[in-house]
Amino acid sequence: MEKPDLVSSLPSRVASLVHARFDGLPSRSKPTVRSDGTKEWIPMSGIVIVKGDYPLHCLLVWLFYPNENTSSEKLTCVAVTSGAKCLSASQVPNCKGLVLHDWHAEILALRAFNYWLLSECRSVLANERHQDHSDESTGPSISLTKSPYLRRRQQHPPEQSSSPQPPFELHPDITIYMYCTCAPCGDASMELCMAAQDDPTPWEINNPPNKDSNPQGQEQEQEPTLLDGRGHFSRLGIVRRKPARADADATLSKSCSDKLALRQISSLLSFETSLLVAPTESAYLAGVILPEKEISQAGCQRAFSEKGRLKDLTGRFWPLDDGEEEEPDSKRSGYQFRPFQVLSIPDEKYDSLWEFGKTQARIGSSEEVEVQEKRKPGIISVVWTAAPSTPISSPGVPAIVDTSVKSLPVLRGSKTGLYENIINGVKQGNKASAPLARGASALSRAKLWGSWREIVRVSYPEAVNEEGNASKQEGRLEALPVPTGIVEAATYREFKKTPAAETAAITARKLAIQEAKRVLGGWVSNADDAGWGLDVLVDPKKRKR
Repeated sequence: MEKPDLVSSLPSRVASLVHARFDGLPSRSKPTVRSDGTKEWIPMSGIVIVKGDYPLHCLLVWLFYPNENTSSEKLTCVAVTSGAKCLSASQVPNCKGLVLHDWHAEILALRAFNYWLLSECRSVLANERHQDHSDESTGPSISLTKSPYLRRRQQHPPEQSSSPQPPFELHPDITIYMYCTCAPCGDASMELCMAAQDDPTPWEINNPPNKDSNPQGQEQEQEPTLLDGRGHFSRLGIVRRKPARADADATLSKSCSDKLALRQISSLLSFETSLLVAPTESAYLAGVILPEKEISQAGCQRAFSEKGRLKDLTGRFWPLDDGEEEEPDSKRSGYQFRPFQVLSIPDEKYDSLWEFGKTQARIGSSEEVEVQEKRKPGIISVVWTAAPSTPISSPGVPAIVDTSVKSLPVLRGSKTGLYENIINGVKQGNKASAPLARGASALSRAKLWGSWREIVRVSYPEAVNEEGNASKQEGRLEALPVPTGIVEAATYREFKKTPAAETAAITARKLAIQEAKRVLGGWVSNADDAGWGLDVLVDPKKRKR
């Protein structure tokens, strides 16, 4: 009996698991054939958690139980997404937090992972609170509050900690992988884009003005410029915006390569999630898995590796608190450059799993030659996440789920936490031009902020009054993992930017991201969608007929 290659098989197992989840989705969530016969394509991504020493676990199972299937015992798919579009910059100010700016598959997967993690936090906190108020003989078992993914952090004594810390961290035996059917747009895929052109010659770019063009002989500061995702092939290692048709309105959404690169410093945790979960090593991507033909070694090394454009950040560390500076690297809770691996699956494996690629090989009818069948991008994106691992036992506390999830309770053995179809940044059947709460994706800014606020309300109801504002009467705000100013924030901008409410952990995240953007260079903020409050989640009354 031949010993299996367990390490190299992990990417294929991850890919198979993600594809199995996507295959189980209803046909309305997948690319289709248009009325003119044109087939659609779509990029797809998934987030898979590997628990424990996966190769060692599989080897032990193989040795002692050779007939057992180890393909899914230690792997959990928590998010599957698809998508290939984003909003133009001119549409962003009208979003009010209710419309997704960017729904490329990779970016939806990152947001879906944070949605799932917030749901996990809520379930654990709600069960802990219920257990605290239950009699030990009749209350739920302590196992109900245990999550295989989250655990309470060991907090430093007050004299060693200058400010509140996130209460949770991911278990240290967890590693997280992202699988993508396409190379991330932007810097990592520039060589692939060049090779796909009829004429791969780098495009000419206009030189910026110099002193000779200035009659006063004074230097002029140049505004950072986001280059188109597929243009200016002579410029490599730079921040790019999402690609779009030449006749489309420009977008300020940064490329997937750039956003993934930033996550190598800021971790997978969004701002909301980072208030509850500490950025330990387990909170960073361990690897991105791609089909072999979607990998440019030069592009990926330049975009993501410690020898690439982020090399100046190697060794930098932004601790959550001064008390953690002296701890070993393996136990540090803080932000640092953690490059992920770029792993591959064989093209034959990919072709057998995925029928919705951009091009599909087929045999020509007149000649026995292989040609590429071109397709058009699909307009429907899908979001699926797993349900929390710990069921909420506290009566009257609903899980964070979308109502449409009732139509998809179980998917290939996995309970569903969220299931949505997205068109133009909102749930299918709604208008992005006139956004309303009922059409907002659970991954939108407003809904994720609302979920975070709901976690605060469920976990510490004494600290939040009926209007959702912080209450100072009960004296419970000291127990919250966040300062009062963040709980009381009236707008999304205040929620993320309130200087008086910044803890050491929030400051560390802010400084790490600022430094990463400086090193990447030319990062133009897309900041015109932050002046709204959570009242946008209340739909206006329906008009009378």
